Formats: sequence, structure tokens, C-alpha cells
Amino acid sequence: MFIKKYLKWISTSLVLAGILLTNLNIYPINIFLHSLGVVGWTITGFVSKDKAILTNFGLQIPLFIIGINKIFLIR
Repeated sequence: MFIKKYLKWISTSLVLAGILLTNLNIYPINIFLHSLGVVGWTITGFVSKDKAILTNFGLQIPLFIIGINKIFLIR
């Protein structure tokens, strides 16, 4: 129930906030917010068995892992 009712909107808000922060060049919080939204949408796609959502957001997860690793490991 929570996933269908709230997780989509929370995830959408996080993705949009991450995009806004990227456009405002506010780094690295942009990556964290956007990646949380992507994880939420991936969970939503998995629960609803929507392959398009899983493909779109699921494939973004490794890209965010690379970005987060760059923040903490490659300095």
C-alpha cells in the first residue's frame, strides 16, 4: 500500500530535487537525493513488475554508485 500510494511521489520529489540541485551546481547533495529517488523508483518498478521502470531506474543505480565512489574514494 505504501509503495503504490507514497513511494512514487517521494521518489519523484527526490529525483526532481536532485536535478534542480545539479542545475544549481550544488554538489554532492544532488547525487545523494537523486540516487535515493532512483532507488525508490526501482523498488516501485520491481513491486509493480514494470520492466520499463526497472530498466530506466535500475540501470541508473550503477552510475550513481560510480559517482558516490568518486566522492568518497577518489580524491
